[in-house]
Amino acid sequence: MPDYNLSYFYVFVFFGAGAIFVTALLTVSGLIQPKRRTAEKDRIYESGEEPVGPAWGRYPIHFYVFALLFVVFDVEVIFLFPWAVLFRDLGWYGIVEMGIFIFILVTGLFYAWRKEALKWF
Repeated sequence: MPDYNLSYFYVFVFFGAGAIFVTALLTVSGLIQPKRRTAEKDRIYESGEEPVGPAWGRYPIHFYVFALLFVVFDVEVIFLFPWAVLFRDLGWYGIVEMGIFIFILVTGLFYAWRKEALKWF
C-alpha cells in the first residue's frame, strides 16, 4: 500500500524549493540592478513609438460586442471537431443533433447581423 503522506511531503518539498529559488533570484537581481533613475527610464514606452494623446481613451461599445461575438462563435465551432471525429459512430442521431446545433448558431449569427452588431464602421 503506497504511503500517501510521503507524496504530500514531496509536493511540499518541491513547493518550498521553488519558493526559495524564486526568492533568491529576486533578491540577487535587486542587489545587482542599477539604481540610477533617469528621465529616459521614467518615460512611457509604447513599442518604440512616441505616445500620442492620453493613455485612457474611450472606445465605442461595438468593438467589444464584435469581440465577444467572435469569441462565442469561435468557441462554439470548437464543438464541431469532436463531432467530426465521432461522426460514423453517432449515426443519424449525431447528424440531427449537429443540425440543431448549427441551426442555433446560424440563427444567432443572423440575429447579430440584423442588429448590425457585425458592422465595423
